[in-house]
Amino acid sequence: MKTLSIATAAPALDRRQFVQGLVVVGAVGFGAGDVHAQSAIDADKLLQGAEVPDLELGSKDAKVTMIEFASLSCPACAAFHNEALPTLKEKYIDTGKMRLLMRDHPLNDPAFAASLLSRCADDNDKAVKLQGVLFAKQNYWLGGRDILDRLYEIGKQAGFTREKFEACISDQPKYEKLVKQRNHSTDEYGIRGPPSFFINGQRFTGDFTDPEAFAKMIDPLLKEAS
Repeated sequence: MKTLSIATAAPALDRRQFVQGLVVVGAVGFGAGDVHAQSAIDADKLLQGAEVPDLELGSKDAKVTMIEFASLSCPACAAFHNEALPTLKEKYIDTGKMRLLMRDHPLNDPAFAASLLSRCADDNDKAVKLQGVLFAKQNYWLGGRDILDRLYEIGKQAGFTREKFEACISDQPKYEKLVKQRNHSTDEYGIRGPPSFFINGQRFTGDFTDPEAFAKMIDPLLKEAS
């Protein structure tokens, strides 16, 4: 397979920068959330911080809204999606009690490429599904220096042609919006190390791999709203 050059794939990132991004994949922002994040933020203010529309799971009429800040190259973020989210989805999202908004907070070049790919899906549901695949197969596509080719293989399974894939990860305006969004989240909300979660404006500080830890915060909010 032809190796996709970052020079043609993403004008915002040159090959040297991309390789540097690979080096820091395992070293940046993969802790248990961000200890510097604010403990509470006005919920409306949080909703206004997205430059790229949040991906959504659940009803807009839900009494509880959780916003997740995640990087697709972050192992801890993948742990939430693979271990806790299925239970939360069944118990709260599918029953209309909670809405999950997923906001990209890419920390390095591989994460930017993955975000640009997922945001090129035809609609919200397909983008959510593609991000789920990227988290589930994170070890695969981050498992070597041919990351872009591995991302293409995942994109191809989702119906992307090589031409569409290259166009998606070369989307300079969207790349710049993602950079602006990440910087805004860092500056305004204190988020540096994803995953970070706010539930009805309150920062979640528990074990993000444990659905019961989330339930301890969600259930009182549902009771309060009833």
